[in-house]
Amino acid sequence: MSTTIDRGTARGLPEWDRCAVMGVVNVTPDSFSDGGRWFDTTAAVKHGLDLVAEGADLVDVGGESTRPGATRVDEEEELRRVVPVVRGLAAEGVTVSVDTMRARVAARAVEAGAVLVNDVSGGLADPAMVPAVAAAEVPFVVMHWRGFSQDMNSLAVYDDVVTEVLAELRTRLDAVVAGGIDPERIVVDPGLGFAKLAPHDLALVAHLPELRALGRPLLVAASRKRFLGHVLAREGASPPPARERDAATAAVSALAAHAGAWAVRVHEVRATADAVRVARAVEGAA
Repeated sequence: MSTTIDRGTARGLPEWDRCAVMGVVNVTPDSFSDGGRWFDTTAAVKHGLDLVAEGADLVDVGGESTRPGATRVDEEEELRRVVPVVRGLAAEGVTVSVDTMRARVAARAVEAGAVLVNDVSGGLADPAMVPAVAAAEVPFVVMHWRGFSQDMNSLAVYDDVVTEVLAELRTRLDAVVAGGIDPERIVVDPGLGFAKLAPHDLALVAHLPELRALGRPLLVAASRKRFLGHVLAREGASPPPARERDAATAAVSALAAHAGAWAVRVHEVRATADAVRVARAVEGAA
């Protein structure tokens, strides 16, 4: 008898019969893995369409790097980068998410056609974010977050990372629901790489089923992150650069899909699109 994991879905988003693939379009000059490659609006839109052709179910557009140590871009520049790309992709029928910590950017992106707001701060960076998302009535990603990029490494202190991340996410979920966001529109993200060291990230990947106990769809964003570099580094050698971590990313995507993740967020789509489809086929044969 075939089985299907109930991954959940956020109200207002399409439903897929497997773990979805979220492709990344960074409209930035300084992202950790592909900064500057898609900085031009035309190039960014083309890249987003290419990701869909390679198997992405939705595309996440961001105009501000959140790599460790990154400094913030000003709001007007973020708007200039993001809104035309969102508009261009939405006009082509792409399901678009906006990756931003600013309420005004989120609102403008939704006006331009974004159907999901992915805020790595879970609404903590901008007090206006939760009311704006509630008013827009769109789904909202609540990520585990302890502080801005400049400070995140110093905040990676845990006694039990799984227990603490779960508790902090529950607190944040309660807060955004109290702020007016429909709980059925919420997606959660454990925030791999954000205020976490490699052992913390690996522990969270190992315990993804426990994170699903939060009762909301789970987004896993491991793509090209530092912990994969540490895993791949040969003894005495430096970790491979970000763009050489895509096979490892696909491996985590398969693990996440098997653990019941709603979606995985990746820079290189094709291998992960294959991985989640294989995971679904194995699940269906069980």
